[in-house]
Amino acid sequence: MKAYSILAIVGLSLLISCSGNKTEPKQSNADFLAANIDTGIAPGTDFFLYANNGWFKKNPIPGSEGSNGLWQLIQDTINAQVRDICERSSQDKQSGKGSAKQKIGDLYFSGMDSTGINTAGLTPIRTELDQLGSVNDPTSLAAGVALVHMNSGAPLFDFYVGQDDKISSKHAVFLRQGGLGLPDRSFYLESDERSKSIRSDYVRYLQDMLSVIGYDSLRSKGLAADILALETKLAKASRSIEDTRDPQRNYNKMPLARFEKEVSAFNWNTFLSGIGLRQPDTVIIGQPEFFSACNKLIRETAMPVWGAYLQVHFIRGLAPYLDDNTYSRHFRFYSTTMRGITEMKPRWKRVVDQTNGSLGELIGQVYVTEYLPKGTKEKLLQIGEAANRWSMSYMIGKFGKPVDRTEWDMYPQTYNAYYNPSNNEIVVPGCNIIVPGYERVMADDAILYSIIGGSTFGHEITHGFDDQGAQYDANGNLSNWWTREDSIRFAARTQRVVEQYNQYRVVDSLHINGEMTLGENIADIGGILMGYEAFRKTEQYTSGKSIAGLSPDKRFFLGYALAWMINTREELLVERVRSDVHSPPQFRVNGPLANMKAFHQTFGIKPGDAMFRPDSLLVEIW
Repeated sequence: MKAYSILAIVGLSLLISCSGNKTEPKQSNADFLAANIDTGIAPGTDFFLYANNGWFKKNPIPGSEGSNGLWQLIQDTINAQVRDICERSSQDKQSGKGSAKQKIGDLYFSGMDSTGINTAGLTPIRTELDQLGSVNDPTSLAAGVALVHMNSGAPLFDFYVGQDDKISSKHAVFLRQGGLGLPDRSFYLESDERSKSIRSDYVRYLQDMLSVIGYDSLRSKGLAADILALETKLAKASRSIEDTRDPQRNYNKMPLARFEKEVSAFNWNTFLSGIGLRQPDTVIIGQPEFFSACNKLIRETAMPVWGAYLQVHFIRGLAPYLDDNTYSRHFRFYSTTMRGITEMKPRWKRVVDQTNGSLGELIGQVYVTEYLPKGTKEKLLQIGEAANRWSMSYMIGKFGKPVDRTEWDMYPQTYNAYYNPSNNEIVVPGCNIIVPGYERVMADDAILYSIIGGSTFGHEITHGFDDQGAQYDANGNLSNWWTREDSIRFAARTQRVVEQYNQYRVVDSLHINGEMTLGENIADIGGILMGYEAFRKTEQYTSGKSIAGLSPDKRFFLGYALAWMINTREELLVERVRSDVHSPPQFRVNGPLANMKAFHQTFGIKPGDAMFRPDSLLVEIW
């Protein structure tokens, strides 16, 4: 463990040293951590709210957002910077054709042409919609599925080219369950009133979109019901999220010829040709029983239903960038019904998202140059579709080539991080150095080591040893390298994590699924321990000097709570609890800290407090 703590310190030092060139304006006298504390809440009752509720009270969730907090503050900062890049690029007449700024500027300028986009309506994608609507046999169905996969979504199943889990030096073709319009299978299958209401609203959404496409009201109503029935059958054939987390069970490699025989109702040759992939010798199937169900569904479901299903999936992926009439219908369901968001984002924010998503690598080049330390024109839909096709083609182009272990899956302006078990690597983009309340000045080590050292570096490193990452060896291959005795002990300790998080109630009677969120919970628990171990080696900790009346230990734990200072709408919480392998922010704070004796001692947590866990229940895996 010490070696990994050193790695966290080294990585953190690199980030800190990179920020030395920044201008350092005077900072407000009010300390951000101290200002956020809600003294009306005892730290032993709910540390997440004790640390953050002062900020939540003064900063309600905007009508256009599903949540508000640290991540939104940082994203707003990044979006403003990306918007500046986009606007200046669109006005730059000196950039050469094919340059990063020319491409960024053209895409952004096209997206801001609301008059032209509203006038065009669905005309730019009418050819594709007509093709999908004319599906009438297995070949045209496969061609239609390929068309949507190439441009805007993933109907029927998920497909990707990635590193072979058991041969990490090679790329493989993966096929997994998918094809749902709702976030998770549970939304189709649960019988509670909230789920039934969402399904009713979903049918109305489908009717709306079919009407926009051109179906009359009677046909729209019938097809909407048919699509829900079709997706419900797909949901019933799907594994639960927790059952998809076992990498061994979800690795089923077989010759393509055998798979084609087993799922013969679908024309795989047409699909693979449609996405530009030469036929591979083998494919890795995540959930074989799902594809058996698909085989039956293709034979039993009328082709006009498949055509309508593909049309709504095609338009769903493009809706935020289409005309206002289409987008408003999409927004009412996916934002208002599903997430409680009542106001649409202004067009510039949607276009910034689209430009950053489609040309993020190019924006990243400009972003690194202008916002991090030193070291033709087409309509929006035409450019947006081309960007989607480029991204898909780029992924497919990896097949048959050596794995590039230096490639990142995030941009410098992406506020997030990840661990890749196949490469045995962590990736932390540069903008993670941003800490609200400490803009352009360096936050103290307690904050940096809790947020970047604990919730970022430490968290991602621990993923290498969570219930999934622990199954990959030093070369990133899915391989059993554990002794039987260690495996038994590890399983016993992780089961205690499952039991702890199963007890947390989020909304109404909805609890966290401890099995589904196990890997992230292990990483949270291990990450904060690693960050704290590293922090104890700093001068700030050893000196014991207080800042704003807060000791180093108090600042560290408050800093960790700041890392997850996110206030979330109830509707969005429900969606996340059912479909996200991460626990909600409140429990990403309270869960790990409840297991730390140092936290108990620092804030006087005692038996009877909600945050207290006796020694017999403390979880310590690493």
